[in-house]
Amino acid sequence: MRVIPAIDLIDGKTVRLEQGKYDCKLTYDIDPVSAACKWESLGAKLLHIVDLDGAKEGRPVNISVIEKIARAVNIPVEAGGGFRTQENIQQVLDKGVWRVVVGSRAFEDMSFTGDCVKTFGEKVIFSLDVKELRPSVRGWEETVDLDVSVVLDFFINLGVKEIIYTDIKRDGMLSGPNIEALKEILQKTTIKIISAGGVKTIEHIKMLKKLEKDGLSGVIIGRALYEDTLDLKEAVDVGEADNSVS
Repeated sequence: MRVIPAIDLIDGKTVRLEQGKYDCKLTYDIDPVSAACKWESLGAKLLHIVDLDGAKEGRPVNISVIEKIARAVNIPVEAGGGFRTQENIQQVLDKGVWRVVVGSRAFEDMSFTGDCVKTFGEKVIFSLDVKELRPSVRGWEETVDLDVSVVLDFFINLGVKEIIYTDIKRDGMLSGPNIEALKEILQKTTIKIISAGGVKTIEHIKMLKKLEKDGLSGVIIGRALYEDTLDLKEAVDVGEADNSVS
């Protein structure tokens, strides 16, 4: 199970939002590139970058910062937030990003989703951000009238192998992951799931690790790292531990 540090960007600065609310912003005294290098030095094998300005505006905004991060580290970087055209996706791939996270448009235009899979393959990963059992889009400010099961089946039919699943009510709240909801999602699909939202302590990582056998392939962590409630190196060690040894 990969433990993936998140770096969320507003105006080029490292921030976190509570439940995706832009008026509940926490700004941290570490620049994004320094944060990326720090997480790499502590054992991260992948970084998750979110352009929150881009998510709100519907187009990438912080591309120069994302490029600086991608060029500064020796581990893969995935970036999301406002990537709603193939041109936007290719632009950031050309700047050293390993793969692009597509959210909103994947649920508003499913032909676009299929085209992305054909064009980019595993260079694109889709983000299923859920509020009240419905996908949320446009910076989590709107919901789409689609059942999660329908979305999962659609992804399976396209041959998608892995998605990011965010529980918006838990995101940025340090209230613990929604284990029961994750179990339900994992039972509904053969797609590998990367979980985001709620992690605060090493105990939460251990709880999530138990779901690896059910298809949980990773966990994205943000606020817990910036507020020192979780040690990244310890979390990575737990995530990478051999499940066959107990």
